[in-house]
Amino acid sequence: MDRDVLVVGEALVDVVRRADGSVAEHAGGSAANVAVALARLGRPVRFATAIADDRYGGIVAAYIGRDGVRLASDPEVIERTATAQATLADDGSATYEFDLEWRLGEVPDDPRPLVVHACSIGAVLQPGAAQVLDLLARMRPHATVTYDVNARPAITGTGSELRASVEAVVALADVVKASDEDLHALHPDADPVTAARRLLELGPSAVVVTRGAEGATWVAADGTVDVPAPQTVVVDTIAAGDTFGAALVDGLWTRGLLGAEARPALAQLSDVDRAALLQHAVRAAALVVARPGADPPYRNELG
Repeated sequence: MDRDVLVVGEALVDVVRRADGSVAEHAGGSAANVAVALARLGRPVRFATAIADDRYGGIVAAYIGRDGVRLASDPEVIERTATAQATLADDGSATYEFDLEWRLGEVPDDPRPLVVHACSIGAVLQPGAAQVLDLLARMRPHATVTYDVNARPAITGTGSELRASVEAVVALADVVKASDEDLHALHPDADPVTAARRLLELGPSAVVVTRGAEGATWVAADGTVDVPAPQTVVVDTIAAGDTFGAALVDGLWTRGLLGAEARPALAQLSDVDRAALLQHAVRAAALVVARPGADPPYRNELG
């Protein structure tokens, strides 16, 4: 059996309130969006998450199942499926209020994934965060570990406690993705690249910084690489960072840079390869922001 990607983290329903007063429900959650985005790019995906046997759980199950995402563990370990009340501003940006309980069912060691991706709330919210850390430590000897900080101050808070939780995951990761807003929440005294370098000191090969319409930056020990974002009309920003992260994993996969055995090559990437990886990811993110809700692109849409 070919090795796959194991995505671990929260799944929820976004209850989206638009500036015109309309309300819509979209399945999502950072990790669920990554799992679906990778499946749409043709990658085999298992997903370790938590949902309940309720109406919102049914919405999530349909969302992840439609594109062939398989469950890595029994998800019915919580009493009600999480929700995020998302309020959209006129520019399409979203603010969130969460109703979320987080823990994991038992995830077996086999089959061994090629890459494990952790992200957002699920990596830092207890009691599930401790289970995520244990899972990453178990998988790291044979899998690449990728981590999207995707801080949600409305539920995770900010300050030293959040920073300590994030840094514990970063220390197990090979590639970390963080937005400029994430980095400001962690290190409000530093510019994004300086803050990224502080995370880099904890051990990953790269910290990738997303800057919305301004593009993205690859930060490594030997320098930085910047790429611009494509011009696009933004409907909303829901799942933009998740889609970027999935496309980044996809690009690494295409180049044979995943799996523990690929760590030396990952650490020695050329600037040309780094730029190509970023360009692939920003293209994918530009497609998702051009349509409503969490609707990541399929492989054929990326050209």
